[in-house]
Amino acid sequence: MILGCHVNFTNEQLLGSTKQALSYGANAFMFYTGAPQNTIRKSLDRDLTKQAWSLMKENGIDLKNVICHAPYIVNLANNKDEEKWQFSINFLKQELSRCKELGISYIVVHPGSAVGIEREIALQNISAALNFIIEEDAPMILLETMAGKGTECGCTLEEIKTILDGVHSNHIGVCLDTCHMNDAGYDVRDFDALLEEVDKVIGLKIVHCVHLNDSKNVRGAHKDRHENVGLGTIGFVSLYNVVQHEKLKDVPKILETPYVDRMYPPYKFEIESLKAGRENSQLLSDIMNFYK
Repeated sequence: MILGCHVNFTNEQLLGSTKQALSYGANAFMFYTGAPQNTIRKSLDRDLTKQAWSLMKENGIDLKNVICHAPYIVNLANNKDEEKWQFSINFLKQELSRCKELGISYIVVHPGSAVGIEREIALQNISAALNFIIEEDAPMILLETMAGKGTECGCTLEEIKTILDGVHSNHIGVCLDTCHMNDAGYDVRDFDALLEEVDKVIGLKIVHCVHLNDSKNVRGAHKDRHENVGLGTIGFVSLYNVVQHEKLKDVPKILETPYVDRMYPPYKFEIESLKAGRENSQLLSDIMNFYK
């Protein structure tokens, strides 16, 4: 299994992220290069990056399974304020440059929200922005499937396809999010059928990452509230089926499940449970007891 989780990018930068992932038993991970809510970014330390690469190699983490996530503030969909739209484009280009320096192959991006403009125009804006941003020798942008909360774009496979069709490059891919797809109305519990639909609409070959999350919501709720593995409406069996599915065996699966009591990271225990193929009925208490 290529299975990991979201980790922090702190003073030790990529080295610290790697250490944290290894402490959870992960062989893949995802990080932001700075706070997801702002554009403040520290210069990258080349020595720390080289140490991270060495530590990954020593512990069997393939660099291609390390994913960056763009900050939430990037909105490629709305160009009512041309200056803000251009800022999102320029900032994402900077993030791609930082990822390239870190040796990262993929960066996950939320397509954006329409916020007061027609949806079709918003989808065209995303494509137009991506045409300004994408460079063939830069890391590949992966559009994340969204839950459809508010005016979010990319909550259906057809919308993702519309965006992709407007991009003048094949150097782009997709990240499937199980919670988002559930909340958007897709049946993640029938994952074979869902993958068939993904393949039919956009093609499985461009899926390069999966965000593995249970959901607090019923299917089609359009709310985007992640839950710990096995404790939500998708369930352990279905998420385990995603993790071990043959058609996605080379695609990293990244946990973004919530901290327990907003304090305790669940990833060590969720990864252990998924690797073993056995649901942990005492997941929350095991997590709290471990960190206390």
